[in-house]
Amino acid sequence: MSSSVLKPLGAAHIAAARDRLRHRAAKAGLDGLLLLRAPNIAYTSGLFLSANERPMGLWLPVAGEPVLFMPELERENAGDTGIADLRCYEEFPGTHHPVLWMLDEIGQCTIGIDALSAELLDVARDRMVRIDLTDHAMHERTIKTPEELVLIREAARFADSFLVRLHAEGGNIIGQGGTEQDLMADAMAHARGALFAKHGVAFAGTPMGITASVHSGPRAALPHGTVLPRQPLHRETVIAGIGASLGGYHAESGVTLIVGEISPKQRQIMQAMERCNDAAVAALAAGETCEKVDMAAADALRSAGLGAAIRHRIGHGMGLEGHEAPWLAPGDATRTLHNMVFSNEPGVYRPGIDGYRTINTMIFTKTGVDIPSRFQTNTPIDARVIAI
Repeated sequence: MSSSVLKPLGAAHIAAARDRLRHRAAKAGLDGLLLLRAPNIAYTSGLFLSANERPMGLWLPVAGEPVLFMPELERENAGDTGIADLRCYEEFPGTHHPVLWMLDEIGQCTIGIDALSAELLDVARDRMVRIDLTDHAMHERTIKTPEELVLIREAARFADSFLVRLHAEGGNIIGQGGTEQDLMADAMAHARGALFAKHGVAFAGTPMGITASVHSGPRAALPHGTVLPRQPLHRETVIAGIGASLGGYHAESGVTLIVGEISPKQRQIMQAMERCNDAAVAALAAGETCEKVDMAAADALRSAGLGAAIRHRIGHGMGLEGHEAPWLAPGDATRTLHNMVFSNEPGVYRPGIDGYRTINTMIFTKTGVDIPSRFQTNTPIDARVIAI
């Protein structure tokens, strides 16, 4: 499928997702699933909507048609889902909690619920034969369909476009006194403009966009630091981390650039990060568990004497959420399977000095690991310079 004919996932794809979940629910001995998490509702209805504090729900019985529960305020937004049975409640919090109202509408049965607040658990159990609190939809979502992977690959291309622009124009911007904020604004306008020019009409009404961060010098040692009106200086690191979404599906790309020229120490760290990236790819290609992929990546940094500079896991799942299960992290023993999608994010952080991070999107396929993020491959370490 070429990018010129890309469209949001259609009714047949969503219906197939519901059927897979029905099968999973039946296998678990359940009468159906009540989905309350917005990404799970999107997965099974095509409805991308945040109702804020007002709960939404989708009841997916093993036998029978789905029921969509919505606040009355959002009634019209449910019109495009194709779900005939729409039931609305008046307002939140109301005299009767909307989630308990949903359970009453469903009736007493054996039910799976993907997310339930502790304050409702006891009274909800009184209404049901049994409640299974496993997020079955999230488990199903970890394996992407070919149609989902097309959107993720295309999203990665636009994440890369931010980096291409930053690399090409960063020197001019910094040379004129530009700051982290200026660098981000310029590259954001470029990447977002290209994304909407290409797909804005076809994907109107679905989540689509670019998120980014740009940090420099000592601030780059803070993985989630605020983007500041700070001018990057000669030989400082500039970290750019980019997320892109198309049709609700996410990908990431990121790189560390050096202003002016790369010092021997900076090159050494960047080479160690590249080995870390490659170790994660190799472990994933071998079908290691999530925690073992993380361990292999971290060991590459430790062997380079950078163990003390590790501040986070090597990666996370991506799909309908920018960060979703499973996690390439200590403690996640999930078996990696074909068509899972992960970020690969080597990070080296030296507080008070500098920081380094690169990001690739990885897709675990039957033939190996596909990396739709291409900026690092196309821009080797010695070329990752912002020329002043």
